[in-house]
Amino acid sequence: MVENILLIKILIITAVFWATFAFALPGDQHYNDNKKPNHLINEKSPYLLQHAFNPVNWYPWGDEAILIAKQEDKPILLSIGYSTCHWCHVMEKESFTNIKTAEIMNKNFICIKVDREERPDIDKIYITAVSALTGSAGWPLNVFLTPDLKPFFGGSYFPPESRPGMISWIDLLQKIAAAWNDPEQRKKITSS
Repeated sequence: MVENILLIKILIITAVFWATFAFALPGDQHYNDNKKPNHLINEKSPYLLQHAFNPVNWYPWGDEAILIAKQEDKPILLSIGYSTCHWCHVMEKESFTNIKTAEIMNKNFICIKVDREERPDIDKIYITAVSALTGSAGWPLNVFLTPDLKPFFGGSYFPPESRPGMISWIDLLQKIAAAWNDPEQRKKITSS
């Protein structure tokens, strides 16, 4: 009886191991095979370090990222979260480790990641702004800013595929990028 229980435990552990490994095989759209770190690699925050090997070219909050946004005339995608946030981890797994999604983010935005526990001042500013813009806010907090740090759209969790009443993350990224690149839409964004 004890041997059977031990055998069952070993089989379960083996199955979980192989199932986990199968999700990281080359060719999987979520597999970041070069493991090149982004700009978060030298940060101290455990939350930021969790994102240091995402294919998204994350920057920490600071002058460097803001200057690049101004020089490249790109909007900033500010994503704020914290280590114990369930939906932050879900969004990372579904979107921020996805190569296709990362390419869209990197091409169209300067992406900044903030740990709300490390920078509650920034979190307070932008959660208040998103709440005022949309009527609700939570974490992960994803905010689109002009290069001058003016928020123009935001929300919390966005799924990888559209659902009733929820736009997908990729569709949202593409709509925001298209609006930013349209002179009339940009004028509305920057003047509001």
